Amino acid sequence: MIVSPNVKPLRPDLKIISDMIEPNSRVLDIGCGDGTLLAYLANQKNVDSRGIELSQEGVNACVALGLSVIQGDADTDLAEYPSDAFDYVVLGQTLQATRNPKDVLETLVRIGRQAIVSFANYGHWRTRLSLLFRGRLPIPAGEHFGWHDNPDIHLCTLLDFLDLCEELGLKIDRGLAVNRHNRIRIIKTGSQTANLNGEQAIFMLSRG
Repeated sequence: MIVSPNVKPLRPDLKIISDMIEPNSRVLDIGCGDGTLLAYLANQKNVDSRGIELSQEGVNACVALGLSVIQGDADTDLAEYPSDAFDYVVLGQTLQATRNPKDVLETLVRIGRQAIVSFANYGHWRTRLSLLFRGRLPIPAGEHFGWHDNPDIHLCTLLDFLDLCEELGLKIDRGLAVNRHNRIRIIKTGSQTANLNGEQAIFMLSRG
């Protein structure tokens, strides 16, 4: 694969995800946007980078970088992939926008030996205070959406996600809570502190 070297620098959360991925591995990025992460992995880690992106604009941007990306939906287009087709499957800031997050998680750990999932944590103290004192739906740091155009349809907290992983019997290989200053806290089971202080959560999962 020939990938254009003219790629954007990684956002802090994407840099954390890239550090979790071993060189020369097979990676599927679901909801890959403009392909920034995939292009970085291909250029810096010699990764076999593939992606799925819902928007045509995102697909076009990825193709322009020389990436192997198809247009597709995480809710409907993952079932055809064989088990263990990839070393890593990445779902970055996309889980909350899926219609069936439980089914999507189960599929991720089936088609990938490890799944890396990140999402905005609605249990953060700022979002709690926003609802308590302002009486308005809190918007996580870094998001520019309002309540009426936010793509997230299944909002969750860090603890909600941990509960779902336990219900599905998924193994948490690594869990990180990240605040707006990019300070990282290791997530432990039932961690109220991480739930309060982490504005984003990043998990590496595998089958239990």
